[in-house]
This record gives sequence, structure tokens and C-alpha cells, in this order.
Amino acid sequence: MYAIIEDSGTQIKVSPGDVVEIDLRDGELGSALTFDRVLAIGGTDSGKPARLGTPYLSGASVSAEIVDHIQGDKVVTIKYSRRKGQRTKKGHRQLYTTVKIGDIKG
Repeated sequence: MYAIIEDSGTQIKVSPGDVVEIDLRDGELGSALTFDRVLAIGGTDSGKPARLGTPYLSGASVSAEIVDHIQGDKVVTIKYSRRKGQRTKKGHRQLYTTVKIGDIKG
């Protein structure tokens, strides 16, 4: 079984047991999260077709557990102005929360 959830403007395909990175969320390690913006659920054992929401499925939710808070890879941007002698270098590391998907209801 799989579900497509929306979180912070991104769509993520998840299955039970998957470990995914989402944008930073407040919470203790081991605490539970619930995603209630479920766009689609499919792959049921009964052979039924996938259920699609318009835009969300009512009554569907995905539970997850916070595993870790991490930083992503460094992204370096360089701004250069020709003939001016101006160069600027900036680095950025995005913060992520790693979650383990548990139960898919709906």
C-alpha cells in the first residue's frame, strides 16, 4: 500500500516503513506526526483501483514518527559582477526532519 501526501508544498509518495526527509518540524525525537493532506491511496491488497482526492481524501491520514533532525548538503552560490571587482560567495544548508512512516489509514 502507498499514499501520496502533501507537506510544505511538496508531494511525497510513501509506504509503511519508509524513511523520508521533510522540511523542519518542531518535535522531540520519537514523537508522532500525522499527515492529513493525503492526495491519493493505492496498492491495496483487495485489487481495488487507487483512490484519488479532489484535492484531498476525506478521512485519510498517514502517521509517522520523528527519527532525527539533520542538515542537508551545502549549496554554494556565487554572485559575480564583471568589470566591477565584486564577488560574493554564500553557502546554505537546509534543515530537515527525518521521519519513519507508520500506518496509512483511509
